[in-house]
Amino acid sequence: MESTANQSWFLRKYEDGSVFGPLPFEQVRRWATAAQLAPHDKLSHDQQTWLKAPMFPELEMDWLVEVTSDRYYGPTTLGAVREFVRLGEINQETFVINSCDGARRQIKEFPGLLLPVPNKRDDVWSGEEGAAAPAASTMAINLRGRISDLEQSLSEERRALRESEERYRELEERFNDLLQKQSLNGGAVPAVEMETEVSAVGMRNR
Repeated sequence: MESTANQSWFLRKYEDGSVFGPLPFEQVRRWATAAQLAPHDKLSHDQQTWLKAPMFPELEMDWLVEVTSDRYYGPTTLGAVREFVRLGEINQETFVINSCDGARRQIKEFPGLLLPVPNKRDDVWSGEEGAAAPAASTMAINLRGRISDLEQSLSEERRALRESEERYRELEERFNDLLQKQSLNGGAVPAVEMETEVSAVGMRNR
């Protein structure tokens, strides 16, 4: 976007809908580097058309953090990754993936990300009202989503288990009924009756 740097911008946070701005794009870039921009946050220069922050190549939100083998955070900036290391959310063994070229590397391969982070933060921007900057994003939101997914899966597995146990009890009862009939009939149950019972159970459990 050729005119990005020459326009005033508004930031809308995904988590609570709060809006910051107008502000220069350079300020947005600094926030992205400081983990103050999350992947689903949106930007607009007119508050009519909103685009997700990672869609702006100038922000360099090109990295995915491999939280688990099937869960990722991002895309975000290397500066944000550094902040997550500082907070202890990830460590040097964590893998990050470049969404531009697909390269997958551990954080320890980026020495600069492991250096101490200065305590000074860009918490206030010089906007018209001197409003506070957005709070730093964390991957806790992503992890809560992962926990929610696992809880849902567990609930579904428990429901399936209950249904299986009910089917098993039904089959056991029918089997015992057949054994009782076999005993009353002198050790034999007519083949037709046996097939009918089995068929009935099969139809009920489809």
